[in-house]
Amino acid sequence: MHPHKNLLALHSTVAKYSTLAIDLDIADAVGFDAVEMYSGKLEAYLQAGYSESELRERLENVEVTGIGYLRDIERQGLEREQMLKEAERLFQLANLAGAKGVQVLTGPINVQAVIDFQQRGRSDHYAGLLGRSQADQYALTADNLAALADLAGEYEVVLYLEALSWTPLNSLDHQLQLIDRAKRDNIKLVVDYWHYFTSGVTPQDVARMSKDLIYGVHICDSLPFAGGIPNEEILRDIPTGQGVLDLQEWTNAVKATGYEGWWSCELFCKKQQQQNSYEVARDLKALMSKLVLG
Repeated sequence: MHPHKNLLALHSTVAKYSTLAIDLDIADAVGFDAVEMYSGKLEAYLQAGYSESELRERLENVEVTGIGYLRDIERQGLEREQMLKEAERLFQLANLAGAKGVQVLTGPINVQAVIDFQQRGRSDHYAGLLGRSQADQYALTADNLAALADLAGEYEVVLYLEALSWTPLNSLDHQLQLIDRAKRDNIKLVVDYWHYFTSGVTPQDVARMSKDLIYGVHICDSLPFAGGIPNEEILRDIPTGQGVLDLQEWTNAVKATGYEGWWSCELFCKKQQQQNSYEVARDLKALMSKLVLG
């Protein structure tokens, strides 16, 4: 790791439509300490005809905090086999990128499946374990998480879990339960302000977490949320710092645990993703510096 603590990482979503080379240039030009990388950009680089050794070389002097993401970790049957294949590929990419962590997400990733289930008890979309008992949801998800952690261990990679706030096991308690049940040392959490806020987790809850469980932090914002099923595409379409979250309160809560790892600026603001990504990144870095390094 870097000699200094509290690394500020550029998230691939800031310049959502750019290439790996541009992401790296932005991080370098703006002075980020690290990059949290979307695997799709790594795959696109390789699919264009660059070799794995060229990718490794390209990222040799870049601090890559982690790569995302494996979706729908509760998948069963044939879908479970597919999930393990996807996971192995992500772990290989993590090794190529020099990343120590891979992000894993509870599902269903498609919020429409959750809305359908609430309205009519079924969906044409992948629905994961919707409609199953919570005992089943816990048991099957934790079992998969343990299998993923074992596979990750072969690549010396940590899993960092993010529970999507519209999925059944979405709260901090649910996530701690899953980690507890999976009984593997290489599973940690990412503290995502938006997912925590919309699943009813408070900064006070965060402040009580063990710092050893936190792998990374997503500093992000939200529009007002009145309850019900949170829709990420709508609620996160806001520049970070202009929403309803008290970002300093959330950041202080994380720091109260003693955590000194990396902080990333995940971004879902459509207007900003169409702007000059260098300027957007510069503003985000200034905001993160103020929040984290104060």
